[in-house]
Amino acid sequence: MTPTPYSTIGPFFPGQFAESCGDLTQVDGKTAGGPHILLHGSVVEEGNVLIRNAIVEIWQPDANGVFRNPLDPRYAEADPGFFGWGRYRTDAQGRYSFRTVLPGRASDGNGALRCPHVNLMVLAIGLTRRLATTMFFSDAPDQVDDPVLNCVTDPAARCRLFTARDHALDREGLPAYRFDLILRGENETPFFLD
Repeated sequence: MTPTPYSTIGPFFPGQFAESCGDLTQVDGKTAGGPHILLHGSVVEEGNVLIRNAIVEIWQPDANGVFRNPLDPRYAEADPGFFGWGRYRTDAQGRYSFRTVLPGRASDGNGALRCPHVNLMVLAIGLTRRLATTMFFSDAPDQVDDPVLNCVTDPAARCRLFTARDHALDREGLPAYRFDLILRGENETPFFLD
């Protein structure tokens, strides 16, 4: 089977990137279209221990649901102002932050539209493998039908894969969403094998 951006969890890596690429909304002097948002969260270990210096990477479709990746059949339509990939090293309080766009609904490769989502990967000291997951955006999480989300059958665990709108984190007129990554223990984030 030929990999597609729909059947692989990712990520794609740009040819060059800085150590911290937290703004996905600017490419070569162009600005991404669509609603700009902030993504904030913390990386937390069992016992509510915040993890500093963890690497959080994200990749996602643009506001029109197109991945900036040649494997996406709609790649030619990708927003030239949207980078689609970001990397952030958590600070001393285990926090990460990205400026991005609200993702559009990407196709699942069979014509069906997926729930708007952002893919994440975490690398940290003490992990035996990279951890990959997906955060979803929906005002009605219990009604979402998505092939990746459907891999998680426990209702409580499914709920932990949705972002939360967090007005307290709004900055520069941009709405903020929160998604904490809990690596182990109670309320652990569901992670996927990639």
